[in-house]
Amino acid sequence: MILSGRGVTAVLGPTNTGKTHYAIERMIAHDSGVIGLPLRLLAREVYTRLVEKVGHHNVALITGEEKIAPHRARFSVCTVEAMPRETTASFVAIDEVQLAGDLERGHIFTDRILHLRGRGETLLLGAATMRPILEYLLPGITVVERPRMSQLLYAGSKKITRLPNRSAIVAFSADEVYAIAELIRRQRGGAAVVLGALSPRTRNAQVALYQEGDVDYLVATDAIGMGLNLDVDHVAFAQDRKFDGYQYRNLNPAELAQVAGRAGRHVRDGTFGVTGRVDPFDEEMVHRIESHEFDPVRVLQWRSKALDFSSLKALKKSLEAAPAVSGLARALPAVDQQALEHLTRYPEIVDVATASERVEKLWEACALPDYRRITPAQHADLISTIYADLVRHGTVNEDFMAEQVRRADHTDGEIDTLSARIAQIRTWTYVSNRPGWLADPTHWQEKTREIEDRLSDALHERLTKRFVDRRTSVLMKRLRENAMLEAEISVNGDVFVEGHHVGQLAGFRFTLAAGSEGTDAKAVQGAAHKALALEFEARAARLHAAGNGDLALSSDGLVRWLGDPVARLTASDHVMRPRVILLADDQLQANAREHVLARIERFVNHHISTVLKPLDDISRAEDLEGLAKGLAFQIVENLGVLFRRDVAEDVKSLDQESRASIRRYGVRFGAYHIFLPALLKPAPAELITLLWALKNDGLDKPGYGEFIPMLAAGRTSVVTDPSFERTFYKLAGFRFLGKRAVRIDILERLADLIRPLLQWKPGTSPRPEGAYDGRRFIATTSMLSILGATPDDMEEILKGLGYRADAVPAEEAAAFLASQNGDTASAEEAGASVADAGVEAEAADAPAAETEAAGTAAAETPAAETEAAVDTAVATTPAAPASDDAATPSEPEAPVEAKPVLLWRPGTRQDNQRQGGRQGEQRRGGQRHGQTEGREGGRRQAPHGKSQGKPWEGKPQEGKGSEGRPGGQRKDRGDRHDRNKSSPSKFEGRPPRKEKPIDPDSPFAKLAALKEQMKK
Repeated sequence: MILSGRGVTAVLGPTNTGKTHYAIERMIAHDSGVIGLPLRLLAREVYTRLVEKVGHHNVALITGEEKIAPHRARFSVCTVEAMPRETTASFVAIDEVQLAGDLERGHIFTDRILHLRGRGETLLLGAATMRPILEYLLPGITVVERPRMSQLLYAGSKKITRLPNRSAIVAFSADEVYAIAELIRRQRGGAAVVLGALSPRTRNAQVALYQEGDVDYLVATDAIGMGLNLDVDHVAFAQDRKFDGYQYRNLNPAELAQVAGRAGRHVRDGTFGVTGRVDPFDEEMVHRIESHEFDPVRVLQWRSKALDFSSLKALKKSLEAAPAVSGLARALPAVDQQALEHLTRYPEIVDVATASERVEKLWEACALPDYRRITPAQHADLISTIYADLVRHGTVNEDFMAEQVRRADHTDGEIDTLSARIAQIRTWTYVSNRPGWLADPTHWQEKTREIEDRLSDALHERLTKRFVDRRTSVLMKRLRENAMLEAEISVNGDVFVEGHHVGQLAGFRFTLAAGSEGTDAKAVQGAAHKALALEFEARAARLHAAGNGDLALSSDGLVRWLGDPVARLTASDHVMRPRVILLADDQLQANAREHVLARIERFVNHHISTVLKPLDDISRAEDLEGLAKGLAFQIVENLGVLFRRDVAEDVKSLDQESRASIRRYGVRFGAYHIFLPALLKPAPAELITLLWALKNDGLDKPGYGEFIPMLAAGRTSVVTDPSFERTFYKLAGFRFLGKRAVRIDILERLADLIRPLLQWKPGTSPRPEGAYDGRRFIATTSMLSILGATPDDMEEILKGLGYRADAVPAEEAAAFLASQNGDTASAEEAGASVADAGVEAEAADAPAAETEAAGTAAAETPAAETEAAVDTAVATTPAAPASDDAATPSEPEAPVEAKPVLLWRPGTRQDNQRQGGRQGEQRRGGQRHGQTEGREGGRRQAPHGKSQGKPWEGKPQEGKGSEGRPGGQRKDRGDRHDRNKSSPSKFEGRPPRKEKPIDPDSPFAKLAALKEQMKK
């Protein structure tokens, strides 16, 4: 290979040296010329400049997917790939020749540099780093170095939002470009976007936004580094790594300088720096960029152009030939060579590509660019389809092409969708511009060009809509003109300045719209505030005269007027009187502010006193005295619900007149709670929860507001959530009982069902459903029904209320109940029942149990199947055989042991003190009545009902003290059970204790005496 640089001039230097302008001037000095440029964006710019100088009929534009070729055009503007291999033109110029070292496209630039010459003059334009290699490869070349017209200075690192106007931010991926443009739109009003993948029409429209001053920022890829002439003062690098087609790597100083050099035009100096997450450049890097000192290009990428088309194997071998001249390096396989590798594996291609003409046609088809950036295999499939049509029919199947074009001909969708369609239509634009590929190329060139233009316009519209705030651009122009801005406020609170929405007025607070924080923010706010001053006074007058129906208190503690927040509540010394804090800007002046605040305070006080009227009435009660007044105070402090155990002594000390005075205010004395039933509704419960949350900083605590919908839905019990604040259950009217929480009024109904079962005495009257022996009871279906619970849930609830269960074998319970239904009580038993009735009457006004379950359940017990009434099940269950022998293997089926029956009784202090050690205790006297060893249960009784020794202890219950026994129960109740020696189910849960004498003045003693008289 003999190379020569005779007649070749290399014009080298950094950016902003006027190289491209010089080439254009030299070309029009000749009668004909060809110029090759690295990007079709730059080709389109040079084409426009030439048209302005010599007319459109004298200039042709030829790129891979665009062809404008007037008849007898004198000058041709091409991408380097589209330049002819040979030309008769008088002038040839190749721009950005340093790209000959690029791994992906370098071999194309190298081929044009070495072989394409003009008859009169050849210019090679590029960076000074090319001088040594050009002088080596092209002996005799003339080198002219041009200095930069202005200085390029390093400005350091700055945040994106603090970059100066007329800045270009550079990134190397479309996603990053879009993200930065979005940030600038929100912070600074908008940005134009330039990417190499944009169509020329879209790119020109975006650049026009920037050049005309509609936006002050440009976000682009390194495409702007290739000779695009823009009015840029500062270049900021948001990334310093890029994918070069093979790997991600850092940009070298020469590449950074190529992009940074876009800052400053002609004699105006420019600056460069970094932004975002890019580390500041080191001193050496800065020095090399500012002084334009870079490592020279040592080798150029090369691929043989002497291709052998005799066979596919020969073609592949010729492509792999090594260069014969030092300074050239064999290029890595490009897209066309990769496609050829895939296609030679297709049997149908190998069978067809046998003659040299067909092999050459295959290589021509492989030159189809991969605009869609799909996988090599998918790209090869498309080439295979096109090649098959070319071989079989001579042209591409137009029906197939029409279908592909039709799919791309839609202007709906967002940015990514439109970009993908443009890439697809560019493929078919390239096909339509290939000579000999279509039967009617002119039609398809016009068709694809028209579609690309429409898609480009739609893409420009989407880019502008997404990344440019038109309001800001208009306002900035008016501000530069020093014009007075006009402001107005719509009926729904939208604030407009110069007809553009700048913010929202909600109540008495003005919020600037997004994107109003830039340099024009102060002027916008000033114009808006002038209009707001009068509006605030008018609104204050309307609010002062507004009715209560226009105001509302929401669950987040905000007071809203016609939907807009105007105040918020915060805690004060009294839980029922929260403090009101006005939400208003400074434009609401003193007198108007005081009137607004006073009106909102009146509404809040009225709202609380109305929704919580029972609580408000009792807080203001003047007819209560002594203990009654103290109890009323505690009810108010606890927002309507007291656990009876907490005030048991006070309740005992109340006389009947004091009780009646409190009841007149709607207070109910229940077995477990003292409460106001009127507050167990959604509206009062929601307000009570809010007042407590304000007082205790609980608006953000877990569980806030979760229970009001359950109350509104009529739920009587709910599964508890261990992560919720437990107080919220009580405030909503629920009692927390381990794994379930039950509504307070429902628990009192449960107490009403349990009380007669514990008051009943065997033989005195027909046995109520669920009664057992007068001291214990069985859970009934009516109890399950009002609780909305399963038997397993019922067990959890009763344990939480302080009851304890004795497990009795089903056959034993059935036998005992049968005997109770058939026998009559003795006179002695009847007399004893009268004494016990006095105790039970006392329990009618004292809680049976008030303790909450020890510990919190982590999950809900799985729902059990609904059972029939327990006592009915016991009565119908056959007795188990009295044998200790296990079933022998010869038996076909082992008998199923009946489930034990739980007999519930009020818990005692001893129940809570038993923490273990007695679970495995055997019954006194060993194994009796055929019971297996180790069976757990409660009291075991013989069929005739007599006690059989010491009762069997069940599973120990956790918790001690008042939390372990039924609150309000007299602690000597168990002793009274034990005193009834003649009872058929004598209970010996603890040793007998001396009975405490009954106060003759006690209402319970009077009730017991009355019952005794009635029985006589």
